[in-house]
Amino acid sequence: MKLKTVVGVLLTAIMLFPVYWMVNVSLTRDTDMRADPPHLFPLHGTLEGYRAVLDQQLPYLINSLMIGIGTVVLTVALSAPAGFALAKLRPRGGGWLSFVLLVAQMIPSIIMAMGFYAIYLRLGVLNSTAGLILADSTIAVPFGVLIFTAFMSGIPDELTAAATVDGAGPLRTFWSVILPVSRNAVVTVSLFAFLWAWSDFVFATTLDGGGTQQPITLGIYHYIGNNNQQWNAIMATAVVASIPATLLLIVAQRYVAAGVTAGAVKD
Repeated sequence: MKLKTVVGVLLTAIMLFPVYWMVNVSLTRDTDMRADPPHLFPLHGTLEGYRAVLDQQLPYLINSLMIGIGTVVLTVALSAPAGFALAKLRPRGGGWLSFVLLVAQMIPSIIMAMGFYAIYLRLGVLNSTAGLILADSTIAVPFGVLIFTAFMSGIPDELTAAATVDGAGPLRTFWSVILPVSRNAVVTVSLFAFLWAWSDFVFATTLDGGGTQQPITLGIYHYIGNNNQQWNAIMATAVVASIPATLLLIVAQRYVAAGVTAGAVKD
């Protein structure tokens, strides 16, 4: 048991070392950056990189936050009713629809980005926040529908039957009965939708490469290209960009575990 613990701690340390090094470099002065051997700790720490983040990268962070929240709202609004329909209303062709959703998740993002570019160019919605929200949602919605379907399939049919006896229609049943007890699935889908939107680079660089609503991924990309000597500022940007995702994972981990495993075990 002790050997397994040691191996587990060692593997975890190896996987987390790049994260530690990112934080270390973000606090290292430019004059100490080329030290040989490199400093394992920021002996003469500086916050200049983080000041540069606040001065130059804050608009990108705000754009990413807006895109992430918009993607979450649109994804939940579309995938929750669809999951309810597949799980409880059981329409004809529901099995084929689930298969199509699985296939949709296998399509590379770059292929979808090219299709979106042609459509957006004709509609005149390139370089817009709404365009990125819609594009990012195409990745999150199929996943969301599958998660909601699996979760809602495990909700007893007696709940929907009781709501029907009380005179509730499908919409009222979904809104007042099914959705409140699907909190774990809602949190799971919301978290993954936000993370996909927050970390997206392919859609951002294709659909908003020259606009004013660029997310933080493009902010980091441009910053590296324009300031490839200021690695403390580059790493500070990466650290700041990682904070929202890390906090969300920590807060929502127990809901995510319950949401992802829902429907996997039948009584």
